[in-house]
Amino acid sequence: MTEAQPQSAPVDRPSRISELSTFLFLAFILVPGLSIAGVGGLGLAIWIYQMIAGPPGPPG
Repeated sequence: MTEAQPQSAPVDRPSRISELSTFLFLAFILVPGLSIAGVGGLGLAIWIYQMIAGPPGPPG
């Protein structure tokens, strides 16, 4: 007795152009943008903290 194999839907594989464009978007737009936003956000947070707590310096 043979069992019927379930029919699976064909998987759409991304084309080479699609993969290349996704890589280029990630490598040259998204990652640098997130890096700049992260460093800028950290700088802003430090700046706001120093406005409240005062600048660093020698102990008083």
